[in-house]
Amino acid sequence: MKRRNTWQQTAVRDALEHEAGFLSAQALHQRLLEAGSTVSVATVYRVLSRMADDGLADVHIDPDGQQLFRACGDEPHHHHLICRRCGAAVEIVAPPVERWASGVAREHGYTEVTHVIDVIGLCPRCTRELAGKR
Repeated sequence: MKRRNTWQQTAVRDALEHEAGFLSAQALHQRLLEAGSTVSVATVYRVLSRMADDGLADVHIDPDGQQLFRACGDEPHHHHLICRRCGAAVEIVAPPVERWASGVAREHGYTEVTHVIDVIGLCPRCTRELAGKR
């Protein structure tokens, strides 16, 4: 089914594509408001959810259980390195992880397996900034 494209959807997609890392729907809505947009927070949530369903956005659950979103790159299946301080994210392809996940699933008789693996740490910039404060 072809979805109707509205200016609100375009605004949300464009805003998300200009972000370097993962962010919440609330944070994206705030950025849109600051840029002068009148998109409602409900629309932001709806568009982000559709983007995730359509494979156009990645979703990461933070330690507090909040969904964070990031525009997807070109890799169909990938994982992320995510900075716990600034939220910057890097998409990575990890063949050893794929082999491990497939092997564990097979070992236990599981089929039609999917997985999500995010590696959380400090990016180089945040590491330097924190080292300078010590």
